[in-house]
Amino acid sequence: MCNSCSIDLQKAEGFAESMVQMINQGALALMVSIGHQTGLFDALAEMKTGSSECLAKTSGLQERYVREWLYAMAAGKIVEAIPDSDLFHLPEEHAAHLCRKSGGDNIALYAQYIPVLASVEAQVISCFWQGGGVPYSSYERFHEVMAEDSSLTIVDPILDKILPIEPGLIAQLEKGIQVLDIGCGRGKAMIKLAEHFPNSKFWGVDLCLDPLTKAKEEVAQRGLTNVQFELADLTTYRPEGKFDLITAFDAIHDQARPDLVLSTVFECLTDQGIFLMQDIFGSSEVRNNLDHPFGPLLYTLSTMHCMTVSLAQGGMGLGTLWGVEKAREMIKEAGFSWIQEHKLEHDPMNCYFIIRK
Repeated sequence: MCNSCSIDLQKAEGFAESMVQMINQGALALMVSIGHQTGLFDALAEMKTGSSECLAKTSGLQERYVREWLYAMAAGKIVEAIPDSDLFHLPEEHAAHLCRKSGGDNIALYAQYIPVLASVEAQVISCFWQGGGVPYSSYERFHEVMAEDSSLTIVDPILDKILPIEPGLIAQLEKGIQVLDIGCGRGKAMIKLAEHFPNSKFWGVDLCLDPLTKAKEEVAQRGLTNVQFELADLTTYRPEGKFDLITAFDAIHDQARPDLVLSTVFECLTDQGIFLMQDIFGSSEVRNNLDHPFGPLLYTLSTMHCMTVSLAQGGMGLGTLWGVEKAREMIKEAGFSWIQEHKLEHDPMNCYFIIRK
């Protein structure tokens, strides 16, 4: 211990080192995002080993930028710089978590959240002083990244891993039921289900126009007639009719008023209907999340997006980690009496709730 103060110098030095590592890792996250968006990881994985010139030519990119990106990747131990040469190698063990062909194992796509969130940093800082929130419209690529994210966690596994958690649900969809999806975004889940279950009818609702425009364009391209999308806020909007299945994939916690939306779900669900809700797995109490493997990321996402977009609408601002305790409480307050929770191996970040009246 220092004689002149109470500072533990070893602890201070260790923390300073961890801060340096954090800054390095944050910088690498930005470069990984670039590698994912430009397809550099995919191209390098196909080449296995190559120079910046060869990688640039294969990718159709500018060599000088590719070279500097490779330097950053080598310094970060993501790719290997071959000694005494101008060649770089992407190990297969790394490629398995960096490339699109790896499907659900592709972690690189999540690095895109870092620049997306950073793009509204000044607005969020303003909210620290003035209150309020940052609206959805301020996030230029958020829906694009979310669509790619949901393709891995929701769209790809929905038939084989998600729907089977409720016995008989697939048979009902094959026979023909009414389905509503809350916060549908670009509608990829509903579009896939509409193609697979032509006897059922699907509605997607979202409060943002841009992703709905993309969804409608895809429906038109595919020639589907059993799926439609609508711009609406379920805080105040009441869909016509009743639904046999209502879904909400990673959508409830950042609503302005999750309590009112859950009440709407209760009112719109048939007596024997099912509410399938996927939402973040975690606790409502921060002390229970201190060892959460995604804790720092989720609280950052909350500050920079989920909480603030809710507050921008004058909402409750529950945040990303509203927690399963709060979720259960609000589900019951909405009138539901039967709640079952599932953890699925392909999606360690979320909990899947099967909810009935």
